[in-house]
Amino acid sequence: MKILLVEPYFAGSHKDWAEELIKFSAHEIKLLSLSGNFWKWRMHGGAISLAKDFMESDFKPDLVLATDMLDLGLFISLCRGRLNGIPTALYFHENQINYPWSPNDEDPSLKRDNHYGFINYSSALCADAVYFNSNFHKEAFLSTLPSFLNIFPDHKNHFTIDQIKAKSSVLPLGVDLDKIKQLKPEKTEVYNRAVILWNHRWEYDKNPKDFFDALKQLKNRGIEFKLVILGKNYKKIPTEFEEAKAYFSDEIIHFGFAESLKEYAYWLHHSDIVPITSSHDFFGVSLIQAMAMDVVPLLPKRLAYPEHIPEKFHQVYFYENQRDLVNRLQRLIMNVGVIRKQEVNHFTEKYNWPNIISQYGTSFESLLGNDKSTF
Repeated sequence: MKILLVEPYFAGSHKDWAEELIKFSAHEIKLLSLSGNFWKWRMHGGAISLAKDFMESDFKPDLVLATDMLDLGLFISLCRGRLNGIPTALYFHENQINYPWSPNDEDPSLKRDNHYGFINYSSALCADAVYFNSNFHKEAFLSTLPSFLNIFPDHKNHFTIDQIKAKSSVLPLGVDLDKIKQLKPEKTEVYNRAVILWNHRWEYDKNPKDFFDALKQLKNRGIEFKLVILGKNYKKIPTEFEEAKAYFSDEIIHFGFAESLKEYAYWLHHSDIVPITSSHDFFGVSLIQAMAMDVVPLLPKRLAYPEHIPEKFHQVYFYENQRDLVNRLQRLIMNVGVIRKQEVNHFTEKYNWPNIISQYGTSFESLLGNDKSTF
């Protein structure tokens, strides 16, 4: 099968997913992409630029696979001379209906935010198949569509929700865990205190406030620990990080972005516990990477996290509220010798590309020859 992969925002997890899909798939995949900048402009204009690239190429796909940053309807219309009868699939890494807006973004206050969600909605309506990276993501998107469509003045087209639902399924994110594990170093230093890990973006939706508040409570109780703060920081980072850098100066052994995958793997391997406080996460690739290196998770019972660990283990790895988080984290820190012997990497193997790639192939192959009528 020949697959045209269209990615308007080629950066971060989007870039990793696309490159790894090409690497592990048995199918021939041609990538059309734009740099990972100006995400709003990518959603508006990316389809035009990428349609031009496709129309000027001689690639003849059997399937078009696009991600959520593409206005799929616009792309199809601009390429209709070459895409007639070719099935299209849409992969949702995230969506702009459920994604929380930054408090620094003026679009919501100016009533300009709904357009991006509408592009996601209309693209899902145009696609022959819609894939979500987690069941939480799928249910969140579909359950919010009724209220989202009610925003508009008339002809709300609620009948389209069932159409989108009928062609929606979960296709979990593949992660090249073997690549990270192969970089697993010998521990050059074994710390005499538990090492707490943060390895997410430095943004508001990852809820750094609750994370650092929990650590402050433990420090005030006299509980000793070490701290590794990883993750990409942007121009406008939450104030909690600079405050934490000063407050936890005695605990921090690393603070800042890992410049290479090797360095990233080093710090994961030297960490013991990864408490998650995010208020938003459609999948949680940074958690999966940490668990693959046997960093013990402490998770909230929300978002996509319950999907990653079998229910019979939820009592061990999940907390109920902020107070429960602090108390459970204290117990883990005080029993660091025990948790350093635990292995949690087996929970992540279902996402390792060699184990999940056949699911992608089956999903894509099922689209060939299907009746693609929407209405």
